[in-house]
Amino acid sequence: MKIDMHCHTTEGSVDGHVPLIQYIEKLIERGFGAMLVTDHDSYSGYNYWKDHIQGKRYSDFKVFKGIEYDTYDYGHFIVIMPEDRNVPILEKRGLTLRKLVKIVHYYGGILGPAHPCGEPFLSFYNTKFRLRGEKDMLLKNFDFIEIYNACESTKSNTAAKRLAVQYKVPGIAGSDAHSIGCVGMGFTRIPEEIGKESELIEYLKSKPRMRYGGARYRHTTKDRLGKWNKGLIAFYFFYNKATALFNYPKRFMLLHKVAGRINEQNQGYSL
Repeated sequence: MKIDMHCHTTEGSVDGHVPLIQYIEKLIERGFGAMLVTDHDSYSGYNYWKDHIQGKRYSDFKVFKGIEYDTYDYGHFIVIMPEDRNVPILEKRGLTLRKLVKIVHYYGGILGPAHPCGEPFLSFYNTKFRLRGEKDMLLKNFDFIEIYNACESTKSNTAAKRLAVQYKVPGIAGSDAHSIGCVGMGFTRIPEEIGKESELIEYLKSKPRMRYGGARYRHTTKDRLGKWNKGLIAFYFFYNKATALFNYPKRFMLLHKVAGRINEQNQGYSL
């Protein structure tokens, strides 16, 4: 099965310009059998599938539930949770990476950095003001690494692949498409028998060697902006901090509930 494991939709991402139905039809046209919806801090795109499309259209195409979470300190992370888990705090950006790792693993999910060697503040390995030793320690807690992203440079993707090899975790690939021209330009091949998120999680936990590939999408925002892209990165830094602060009250209440459950279990996940 050919799957795009990094997808943004109009229904779920503020910067997504491809409606879910159009996304699916484009992937089918390109020979894909599945997609992982990874909207920014939101399950709205996947919920649109579940509420309006599932069971009515595209019966041979699988849509998996994921999210791209914006951490407070280490950029973007792709998270996959079991289909029977509802964890509302994952829709409130601003958790530190340490807390995100503990919460996701406690609830049986998996996670890994998106475009880990890409732009500062968006990407794990190039985030500034962090100690190298801390990054190495955190890398050991990742379940996979995105090693091919159609919107990243060859240099960025090659460095990401080296990380996956070094830390012996599986690599995934996706388009990271926000516009129709990029849809399906990155792919991962997984077994046909995978039909739900829990099966995908178990498969990735087995540390398989997966086939992946794609083509570089050369019309991203950073390609168009050129040297002015540094201004966009600076804007993102302040935007992330401001929205994390805005979400703090609701995130604090949700974190309090989650922390109570984790600490009661006494599984070494203390928050």
